[in-house]
Amino acid sequence: MKADPMTGAERRAALSLAGIFSLRMLGLFMIYPVFALYARTLPDATPFTIGLALGVYGLTQALLQIPFGFLSDRWGRKPIIAAGLVLFAAGSVLAALAHSMDGIIAGRLLQGAGAVGSAILALAADLTREQHRTKAMAVIGMTIGLAFGLAVVAGPVLYRWIGVPGIFWLTAGLALAGIGVLFGLVPQPAKSPVQEDAEAVPALFRRVLAHRELLRLDFGILAQHAILTASFLSVPLVLRTAGVQAHDQWFIYLPVLVVSVLAMVPFIIVAERRARMKPVFLGGIAALAVAQLLLLLAPGRLPLVLLALLLFFTAFNLLEASLPSLISRLAPPHAKGTALGVYSSSQFFGIFLGGALGGWLQGVWGVNGVFGFCALLAALWWLVALPMRPPAAARQ
Repeated sequence: MKADPMTGAERRAALSLAGIFSLRMLGLFMIYPVFALYARTLPDATPFTIGLALGVYGLTQALLQIPFGFLSDRWGRKPIIAAGLVLFAAGSVLAALAHSMDGIIAGRLLQGAGAVGSAILALAADLTREQHRTKAMAVIGMTIGLAFGLAVVAGPVLYRWIGVPGIFWLTAGLALAGIGVLFGLVPQPAKSPVQEDAEAVPALFRRVLAHRELLRLDFGILAQHAILTASFLSVPLVLRTAGVQAHDQWFIYLPVLVVSVLAMVPFIIVAERRARMKPVFLGGIAALAVAQLLLLLAPGRLPLVLLALLLFFTAFNLLEASLPSLISRLAPPHAKGTALGVYSSSQFFGIFLGGALGGWLQGVWGVNGVFGFCALLAALWWLVALPMRPPAAARQ
């Protein structure tokens, strides 16, 4: 049978929309490795307000992600995406101008109000044929992962040059650049019908929320991003205790992230080609817990910190790649978009919980309280995932 490749317009749509996603995520993630250290220089900072500022954008993202998708059905994809990027840029400017934690928290809340992820995915569905939609979503997913890695490395470098306010200004500029990409490079869809495989549908929420296997995965992505956000409240402090200053911490993150991506690949191959997804998945969750326990023991011991971070990012990358695949396989065929909408909202709510709870715990019990909480949350996730039904093997 003759292959039916993506058209030029489909490739351009996938790459340009992936670019918009990446520009947003770069700005969001660049402050992760440096914010906990910077915020301590502000006069009204406490561990709780620092954690809240780091994670609060996830609250508005979680609440508005699905409504923005509905609005894009009614008023058009591009106008809604542009409006969301303007809100995101405005929040970045507010945070850049702030000289208090209250101002930064307000800015981060406004950043999160630009919750256009679901609208971008819906536009990707509008611009690709059904047989190529998975490829387009995979391109977007890969660029988000690359943006995360680049941001974690670039954040400490930029911190030395322009500080956290400068990173917020840069984030605003990246959001505005995203608007340029949207209207300059993204094709205009002929129509914007509801795409059940890419968008949330209100009538299907009850079915998705009653699906045990999907709920396990929703809890998993919530736990994963709560652990990530809480960890970044304490890991920069642990690295500084081990003798690595904030602007030099990219020396740690760069090799750790590169090696972790390479280390993840064999596990993905085993999971997919040998139909061992469930044991690999459970192993990744267990590795997250072990990494947190190592960090609990690590203060002042740089080799142990490196080992813990390598284990953490290998497990994180493995799970981050596996979870959307599992959602896609386990969701009812006509409810995939709704399942992904609930999944995405769970992810952002996890970011909020990780920041708020992580900050509070650090204020009460210090960095060890954060790592202990993360280890317990990973252990709870392992127990929730243990009865999961092994998914069918992916088609080759």
